[in-house]
Amino acid sequence: MSSAASASPRPRPGRPRLTPPLLAGPPREQVLEAAARLFTSKGYAATSTREIADAVGIRQASLYYHFAGKGEIVTELLGRTIRPTMDSVARIESLTGDPNTVLYLVALTDVRTLASVPHNIGWLYLAPDVAQVEGFDEFTTAREELAATYARLAGRITTANALAPIPPGRLGEKLVHTVEEVIGLRNAGHRIGPDDATWIASSCLRLCGVDNVRIERTTKTAEALLDQINRAVP
Repeated sequence: MSSAASASPRPRPGRPRLTPPLLAGPPREQVLEAAARLFTSKGYAATSTREIADAVGIRQASLYYHFAGKGEIVTELLGRTIRPTMDSVARIESLTGDPNTVLYLVALTDVRTLASVPHNIGWLYLAPDVAQVEGFDEFTTAREELAATYARLAGRITTANALAPIPPGRLGEKLVHTVEEVIGLRNAGHRIGPDDATWIASSCLRLCGVDNVRIERTTKTAEALLDQINRAVP
């Protein structure tokens, strides 16, 4: 037998892309970026996995290497609207014991997250077809945990001057809705800038009855901590 015939065969290369990469970043992130754009422009139900794959420049079969299907993609996108805020809470509480500053910084992180997620994907949780997706309950559970976190933090600072005697659980949900104003503003074409973020986060304190003098003091304290928080982000 010749040496050529006895040589081990070379491993076959993976299936090539249909086109050169159309988006930047790792393939999984490219899929999420393309899906976010299509889901928010066409709608979840009207978007197929083939269209997502075509937008990335990969074969449809390759998309399933990264995600089981559209449902897993949309729930991952929705998770990214909440996860950074929840992950920040313990870090923020370790930096300051002032409850006003903690709530303000959590709300500010939440605003910045919703303002920066691609294609304003935060609004997808309101879409009826998305609510039927398998795994959507995981998102709703995470959102309920976020509201409970707001309620816990607000419970430490709520005063008799609060706008209304709202029960703690309802107040947590109200604070979530206050931050989610970002979604509506983005849908209206408004770019969320630093002043908007400060105003919305301050509004969360006002709902708890915090007066303007303490809010101004809180925002200054928070600014001094933001660099530490940003440096700690992986």
